[in-house]
Amino acid sequence: MMGRVAHYVKSHGLGNDYIVIDPAKVPFAVTPEAVRLICDRHRGVGSDGILLVAAGDGADFGVRIFNPDGSEAEKSGNGARIFAKFLRDHGYTDKDRFTLDTLGGRVTCALEREDGRVAQVTVDMGKAHFDALESIEVDGRRIPVTSVSLGNPHCVVIVPDLAKIDVHALGPKIERHRAFPKRTNVQFAEVVSRSEVRVLIWERGAGYTLASGSSSCAVVAACHRKALTGRDVTVSMPGGQLSIGIGDDGEIRMRGPVEEICTGDLSPDLLRRLGAR
Repeated sequence: MMGRVAHYVKSHGLGNDYIVIDPAKVPFAVTPEAVRLICDRHRGVGSDGILLVAAGDGADFGVRIFNPDGSEAEKSGNGARIFAKFLRDHGYTDKDRFTLDTLGGRVTCALEREDGRVAQVTVDMGKAHFDALESIEVDGRRIPVTSVSLGNPHCVVIVPDLAKIDVHALGPKIERHRAFPKRTNVQFAEVVSRSEVRVLIWERGAGYTLASGSSSCAVVAACHRKALTGRDVTVSMPGGQLSIGIGDDGEIRMRGPVEEICTGDLSPDLLRRLGAR
């Protein structure tokens, strides 16, 4: 064991849960195999992914983001909020505004605290970049799509009625479609009004997800580009709501809650399986 220093902190953003690990404070290597075991909801701690403390590379801090299947993600909006709360609440910084380096680019986090702990985080997620793909064929039918990147890939499917969408059937087919050789995050979006969109999400490497920050940004970027919404939109997901705004310069900001679930140490049995040194 590592004395009084916890091996991990587990938090969630609207039900999208991540485990944060500082590799300097655990007695094992965080390999893809280790990620899969720790994220397993039956044999491990269980989560939608792992956030790993990393070098900042010019930013104030750095984070590596792993999906539960062991693959590495470029960027995560909920992950950024969770990681920002972790850094502030666990003594890595005393600042309420700082930058994070991710594989998908640098983001800025602004923290709001209640009773001494971080409760809300706003993240500047960068600009959306669209490609020319307008439709894909799935099961013999042509589906209109918007393919967009925020440093990580997204495929937005705008539909008239979310209730008629089988996310578990259609999501993985789009995620692994030949149009996306590195796979993609998938969002099904129903425009409720100029200021609200309802979304269901199938996340690359994680599957069905209650909420996603980068997915919410991608949906609003796609809907605004098609003139279906304004610049300030509430995205409603099964896990809750995020506020997304697009600036005049195209920069996208995301604001939403974050809550810590627990801190803990991994047992000797699990550490043995992880090849603890």
